[in-house]
Amino acid sequence: MIKNQIIKVYDIEPNKIKVIYNGIELKEKTAFEDIKKEFKIKDEKIILYVGSGFERKGVKEALEVVSKLKTKVKFIIIGKEKKINYYKNLANSLHVEAIFTGVRSDVDKFYSLADIFLFPTHYEPFSNVILEAMSFECAVFSTRQNGASEILEKEFIMKNPKDLNIANSIDELLNNPKKLETIKKRNLELVKNFTIEKNAKETIRVINQVLDIKKV
Repeated sequence: MIKNQIIKVYDIEPNKIKVIYNGIELKEKTAFEDIKKEFKIKDEKIILYVGSGFERKGVKEALEVVSKLKTKVKFIIIGKEKKINYYKNLANSLHVEAIFTGVRSDVDKFYSLADIFLFPTHYEPFSNVILEAMSFECAVFSTRQNGASEILEKEFIMKNPKDLNIANSIDELLNNPKKLETIKKRNLELVKNFTIEKNAKETIRVINQVLDIKKV
């Protein structure tokens, strides 16, 4: 996505651009009983959002999507936001059972707890939270305006942040435990191709190639 934007805006030759996808440190799922107790979570299905800057990253739209679900869920929203009361009031008006945690240092526990990660961002070059959620075996939904959507299957990509029809796909997944489990395992395998080590290795390779060309 960013490569195409650079070509369009700056008229750069495509063969001068090498795309290197983000990488993360892969971690294992962690225990989360303490946060279930803290937020009085029982056996509900959990949808998760992580990120600060709610307007650009689509928290309003995420709440609207969740409000369209037929399945009973709890929506956990992690991140810093100055206008937090606006979003809390919106959640109430939409009758969404939302938990706003603010900034947390134990986000891994929430990833481990969640079934689905929802991130209807308006624009992201490539959001690492997508990789993080996949590494903790979440099914992940995001927008076409997120460069990270390039690694997602079509049914998990929203046309834009206001694509509320994605609620149907989320409902279907939440009510099909076998498929949900398959998607979770598939995401875990896929994200193994996006390690920070691979990112660094590819970056160093490109730098060395450029240096060799300049020597010539």
